Amino acid sequence: MSDQTLPVSSAGATPVCRRLVGRTAVITGAGSGIGLAATRRLASEGANVVCADIDAAAGKAAAEAVGGTFVQVDVTDSDQVAALFETAYDTYGSVDIAFNNAGISPADDDSILTTGLDAWKRVQEVNLTSVYLCCKHVLPYMQRQRRGSIINTASFVAVLGAATSQISYTASKGGVLSMSRELGVQFAREGIRVNALCPGPVNTPLLKELFAKDPERAARRLVHVPVGRFAEPEEIAAAVAFLASDDSSFVNAAEFLVDGGIAGAYVTPV
Repeated sequence: MSDQTLPVSSAGATPVCRRLVGRTAVITGAGSGIGLAATRRLASEGANVVCADIDAAAGKAAAEAVGGTFVQVDVTDSDQVAALFETAYDTYGSVDIAFNNAGISPADDDSILTTGLDAWKRVQEVNLTSVYLCCKHVLPYMQRQRRGSIINTASFVAVLGAATSQISYTASKGGVLSMSRELGVQFAREGIRVNALCPGPVNTPLLKELFAKDPERAARRLVHVPVGRFAEPEEIAAAVAFLASDDSSFVNAAEFLVDGGIAGAYVTPV
């Protein structure tokens, strides 16, 4: 590998793997960012993709681009989440993969000293309660099938502390990590794997919005990334595809870090 100051990703390359032919994947937050990249990647590997999003325009566009099915859903509503998985099963005959990815990171979620209770609750509902609901409603399908892969989007902040806090976001992702571990252990002998995907900072519209008005915030974080850049959504999607496939058949109840080395770093290269 040649030396580079800023490593260049090959994330845009078309995958040659076809590991998910005939399987059905449900993706929440499918209309943008990591969810959209995962939609494209899983479809390219042969999966039938059910795209769930609260944004009808974005979700429909994602589904149409891969020949999938769109379901508009508020992931904090139990009945809507149940209907999502029912639609997936009724349409394709199985629910093999659940990528529970929808989440928010609003500006009013900040230091514990300034974050109000309403902001705290809103983030917990979207980031943690939604994952609970998705797992709760997909597990019976997977139990009947005696197989399934559940991938819950946590974050590297679930395993590291930060002085630049987004307190409810951090707490919600810690909850996702702990819940995923517990479910992975509980349902392992029924052929169901549950893993927590823990991405580092990713070059998504959400991150761009957070840092667009304050480049110093981006620089403050980038200095801690050993590879010297943020991830591309396609790189996280590649990890999702791995966890969804039989290539990860012995990966279960794991905190699956895809963070460019952040969690392993003390002093980073200059």
